[in-house]
Parts: sequence; C-alpha cells; structure tokens
Amino acid sequence: MQHSSARNRSTMITTDIESFTRSFAEDVHRGLSAAPKHLSCIYFYDYQGSLLFERICRLPEYYLTEAEATILRTFSEEITSYLPPEAALVELGSGSCVKTEYLIEELLDQYGKVTYSPIDISRRMLKESAMSLLERYADLEIISVAAEYDEGIRRLEAHLDRPKLILWLGSSIGNFEFAEAAYFLKNIARLLAPEDLLLIGFDLVKDRGVLESAYNDSSGATARFNFNLLSRINRELSGEFDLDLFTHKAVYNEKRSRIEMHLVSRCEQDVYVGDPGSSYHFDENETIHTENSHKFTMEAIETLSRRAGMRMVKQWLDDKKYFCLTLFRPDRHHHETET
Repeated sequence: MQHSSARNRSTMITTDIESFTRSFAEDVHRGLSAAPKHLSCIYFYDYQGSLLFERICRLPEYYLTEAEATILRTFSEEITSYLPPEAALVELGSGSCVKTEYLIEELLDQYGKVTYSPIDISRRMLKESAMSLLERYADLEIISVAAEYDEGIRRLEAHLDRPKLILWLGSSIGNFEFAEAAYFLKNIARLLAPEDLLLIGFDLVKDRGVLESAYNDSSGATARFNFNLLSRINRELSGEFDLDLFTHKAVYNEKRSRIEMHLVSRCEQDVYVGDPGSSYHFDENETIHTENSHKFTMEAIETLSRRAGMRMVKQWLDDKKYFCLTLFRPDRHHHETET
C-alpha cells in the first residue's frame, strides 16, 4: 500500500528525448571537429554518469558535498524562514536529492505538506530518487521534470501556482563561463515571480592542492566519470572510442580560477563515431576539454548577482569557508529598466 500511495503522489513531466539525442550527436560532431577539441559537460549526466557522480560526492577528497550539506543541515530553518507559507521547492540538476532532504524535512515540520519539483535530464534518476523520497515522507508530493533547466522551469508554470524556492546546489554554476552564468541567471530571473527565491551553491577559491585532489581522487571515480562521456558516445552514437587509449587529467588554472578537466589521447589515432560514421584524428597528447569548474570569490558572487539582475538576500558559509550558499531574489527594477 505504501508503494502504491507513493506512486499516486508522483507526477513526471517529460520532454522530447529524441530532440535531445539529436543535439548530443550534433554537439559531439561540432566539439570533436573543433580545435582544440571539446565536449559539453551537460552530457556527463546520463543515468550511468549520474550514478558515478553520486559516488564522487561521497569521496573524502570531494569536500564540496560535505561542506554544502553542513550549511544546509545547520541553517535549514533560517533558509526556509525567508519563504512564504506553502512555497514549493524546485531543484535544478537534482540527482539523488540527498542534500535537499534537509530543506524538505524542515518544510514538512513547518507546514505538514511539501511539493518538490526536481528538474534533471536523467529520467531514470528522477524516477528512482522520487520513489525513494516518497516512500520515506508520507506528506511529500513530487512533480518531476525531465528537461534542461530553463525549459523545466517553464513547464512547471502550469503545475505550480505558488511561490517557489529554486535550488541550484553543488556549484554547478561553476561549469559556466562568467558571462554565460550571468546570462543564464538573467533568463531564470525573468521566469520568476516577485516572491520567488533562488538558492545557489558556490565553490570558493582555495588552496590548489585541495582543489586538484578533489578532481583527481585516489579511487579513480572522477576519471571513470570523465571516461563515461566517451562510453556514452560509444553506446548512443555508435562510437568506437578505446578508453584504454585515453587518460584523465584535471588541473587548476589559477589565472582563471577554475579546474579544467580533459581526456588526453595516449597516442596518434583516428576514432569513428556514427553509422556510417565520421572520423576524428587525434595527435599524441591531444586533449578533449570536457569540463570547467570555476571557483568564486565573494566579490565575484556579488558582481554576478548585479549582472544577472538578482538581489542578494543572505549568504551562508561552512566553517572552513570552502563553500557558500547564496539566496537571491529577482530584481524587478533591473528587468523593468532593461525592457
């Protein structure tokens, strides 16, 4: 009965997956034809990639998860105090939703019932995490959206006629270039009502050794996560990548305040992707740039909020000042001035 009841409290909104697959093929061709070669980190997160990332989040070297979880555990009551009654939680790139449970539990304590809307491109991960949450929390309703972020928020408009707290945790914002992050947040702000709030996690600038250890863990989990991008091309696009002919590389670019992740060709080789297929040539030590993870100063966060048309409401840090959660509200005056 409990499992059936959980299903009755779950709704899944889906998008055009075939269109997303076409975009994947087009982006792979574009990235592997470029100089230097690159692939978008958004394609890390198929189901297998999402599972691998959950393992990374449990590693001792990967300080981000524990630092952010500590902030949420310590300040969940204060964070939710900024919300109007019966506000819904919306999460971008939700994964397994582990850290979000601190806020879900706090809101359940306050209001008795909570609506939670995770947005993620892995439909299978959404289903599994939703059922896990619903079986533990009898007064939780979940409206999942299998989509990219901005489309997911638009899809929710017809389903959530109440104030929202949008969560973007894990410092995923660091995957964007600064101008791209400002543009993305500006577009998100335009979708928000005046009473909506946005809580974003920012990984802060710190010692190079701490940063590089987090992305070159001793268990090799981050390397497997990086390699999964090539495995996904093999699975979904009939690729012929030999993973043994590549190595994982992650280094901190101090000048640009970011970790840069690469897959490095061990030898000169040609790789075919597709049927009948396109051929991509690699020189020895040539890399595919797969991800940037920018690190922020407090000043950079403030500058970003101004450029995005957001107003900072409150910030919370862990004891080591490794990580910062910032609560934003859309600046209506900023967007009215632009239009």
